[in-house]
Amino acid sequence: MTRPAVIAHRGYAGTAPENTIEAVERAAEHDETAMLEIDVQPAACGTPVVVHDERLEGTRDGRPLTDATGLVWETPLADIEEARVLGTEATIPSLADLLAAVPETIGVNVELKNPGRRDLRVGESLSPAERDRRRDVWQSFVERVVTDCRTFGGDLLFSSFCEGAIAALRETADYPAAPLIWDDLEAGLSIARRYDCEAIHPPRNAIEGTELAGTDYAGVSGSGLERDVLETAHAEGRTVNVWTATNWIQFDELAAAGVDGIVADYPGLSGYSSER
Repeated sequence: MTRPAVIAHRGYAGTAPENTIEAVERAAEHDETAMLEIDVQPAACGTPVVVHDERLEGTRDGRPLTDATGLVWETPLADIEEARVLGTEATIPSLADLLAAVPETIGVNVELKNPGRRDLRVGESLSPAERDRRRDVWQSFVERVVTDCRTFGGDLLFSSFCEGAIAALRETADYPAAPLIWDDLEAGLSIARRYDCEAIHPPRNAIEGTELAGTDYAGVSGSGLERDVLETAHAEGRTVNVWTATNWIQFDELAAAGVDGIVADYPGLSGYSSER
């Protein structure tokens, strides 16, 4: 059995402060790491920064997200770059600074998280008129992201839960793209077809024939799948990267199902296999 590519979720968020240069450097030390997954949003000046949540305050597993407050896109870049992540000395980096720390032997999956507004259309397949409107919402930010990515010599893959972001990317650059699926499998497949996306990123419980498919996760109900996403995407020539494995049992089950890549919270999950 061919083992799937290991994609370090926010730089293996289970072992290091997520989306930081420190996390990237530690993830790069593991030979299994094929790609890093990161999230990007704009600072107040429009500069892309690497952070997941739209607000700087809040908690993750009981720890403060950062020691700053406010919406990311309303906060000056200097203040964002000084914000310490999850109670550590690691700080939020700009996209350009983070990419400069990534070896070109490791790919980067840039998730277009937010263009700087709250009214996102997440996980939806949009009407033609709405596609144009939402593309315009994302366009300037996507252009800034692509500009910062131009100097990176490794492989790049862009993903988003928002069709507008995928549409803006296709208007801007010829990079591989993948819709992230939330609660509507058909919507994700439709977006992938509309923009001839090279990949598709379903949640771990959207893979038919696995024990995980009987669980609730990330908007997809465990009551039964309406479509075999893996089979359909492979038949259409698309790579299937699944998110997010938190233990080796999940990783092994997804690998056995035949997915191409697995977004993982921890390194080392690929080291065990029921096939051995």
